[in-house]
Amino acid sequence: MKILSVDIGTGTQDIFLYDSKLDLENGFKLVLPSPTMMVHRRIKQATLDRTPILLAGVMMGGGPSAWAALDHARAGLPVYATPEAAKTLDDDLDKVARDGIEIVSDDEALRLPDFVQRITFRDFDLPAIQRVFSSFGVDLSDLAAVAVAVFDHGNAPPGVSDRQFRFDYLDQRLREVNSLAAFAYLPGDIPPIMTRLQAVARSAGEMDCPLVVMDTAPAAVLGADFDPVVGRRGQKIVVNVGNFHTLAFRLGEGGVEGVFEHHTGEIDLPRLETLLRALADASLRHEDVFDDMGHGALMYSDEKFEFGHDEFDVVVTGPRRSLFQTVDGGPRAEDSRPRSTFLRPYFAVPFGDMMLAGCFGLLAATAEVLPDLAGAVHRSMREAGGSGTAPWDA
Repeated sequence: MKILSVDIGTGTQDIFLYDSKLDLENGFKLVLPSPTMMVHRRIKQATLDRTPILLAGVMMGGGPSAWAALDHARAGLPVYATPEAAKTLDDDLDKVARDGIEIVSDDEALRLPDFVQRITFRDFDLPAIQRVFSSFGVDLSDLAAVAVAVFDHGNAPPGVSDRQFRFDYLDQRLREVNSLAAFAYLPGDIPPIMTRLQAVARSAGEMDCPLVVMDTAPAAVLGADFDPVVGRRGQKIVVNVGNFHTLAFRLGEGGVEGVFEHHTGEIDLPRLETLLRALADASLRHEDVFDDMGHGALMYSDEKFEFGHDEFDVVVTGPRRSLFQTVDGGPRAEDSRPRSTFLRPYFAVPFGDMMLAGCFGLLAATAEVLPDLAGAVHRSMREAGGSGTAPWDA
């Protein structure tokens, strides 16, 4: 049985092919440029070539792709976009138009001159992944499931902060099902407000196997918990330091006890440690993060989590985890255990690979969403030494 898991971030897309016939650590893996970075490079080249562009396809991850498109328009070059692709830049298409992007219908896009470069927006490109694996003799025609993770702000109504909107969504889901796997869905179950997840499902098209989609941060935290050192601790704080967003979950025997989410570029190590201490002692308030240009905070327990009773204070994962490898604002000297100014971090390595934490979280969540696949996945994870707060242990 094979399950393809794809964790799509801002810098990279991390891909793991689970095969029940192989030991988990022998599964095939790829770390490739993210879709938004690939689009960014194509648009930047078109800008250098002074070529008009058409943005087509569906909503995808913004950031680099959106910035490049806006820079192209600011350079005085035509940028056309279909409504679905234009939502990558902003859900408010009137604002997109004010920024110099000409919104065109699908029919109008087909009639644009051939010299207009077509750039397809999508987060998930299964045929491209299949071609890569096929070039190495690996067949993906017999997949039992595909699981994809992306970060989704959600489609906030006019006048509502997208940061507040996302946190209201997180709160609702955790109150309904207090589990990290609550953020994984089959296509028919995706909330209508989660438009990027919906776009992933549309771009996947008709497949011969089920699709599971999930939010990236819960996937990474769930995956990090399969590090055997992390899994032995019942209560813990796990921080995913992403390229754009930093999210910390306080986990206990009963599920999620608290969470906050901030923009990585808006915080430094002292600020992050202050938030983590407040998360631990249950004093953290939503406005402490939201008013600081972050998304917000939620507390579901008023009990204190005490630091200093074990070999580490916080579990760290994510591509910007090096934020914890400084002391007093400067680079830390070479030693065997990098640590932050105050808190002792443990850098999670689930199944021997930090970069695939999100993929392993996706795999565990898929086992919960698709129970028929759970037996093989659970067996593989146990045999590989994973002992985290897995869905089957809840």
